[in-house]
Amino acid sequence: MNLADVTIPPDVPGALTKLRRNGFRLIMITNQPNVARGVQCREIVYAINRYLRNQLNLDSVEICEHDDADNCGCRKPKAGMLLRAAARDNIALAASFLVGDRWRDIEAGRRAGCRTVLLGNGYGEAFPSAPDFVVSTLREATEWILAQSEGG
Repeated sequence: MNLADVTIPPDVPGALTKLRRNGFRLIMITNQPNVARGVQCREIVYAINRYLRNQLNLDSVEICEHDDADNCGCRKPKAGMLLRAAARDNIALAASFLVGDRWRDIEAGRRAGCRTVLLGNGYGEAFPSAPDFVVSTLREATEWILAQSEGG
């Protein structure tokens, strides 16, 4: 994948803006094992993530470049990236939400103590833990998150 291959779904900027207006920090966490596997260039991964951070007005991007065999604490489904961001930015994980499209995302959120939202169908993967909510779009996720936040 190269920067030219990146597309942002049309509902994403508005959904993220709505979350930000309601006081949410926007942090992207991403596994990038292809760096460790030698099939993706670190510079391209960082360029893509800089682009996404700028285009989507993200507060930060946490990247794990390890593969499963490295057994690091940051690679999802472990919660290391979430714990690192929470410590750095003084974020209450119990009041936070993780939105992801894979079982590793949902499991990392669960292990960190976040409420979790599955975006899409999870690619048919088996999930060790069920997400708190399932949506088709980030706009739907945003509406659910805001409803949960208002309701306590």
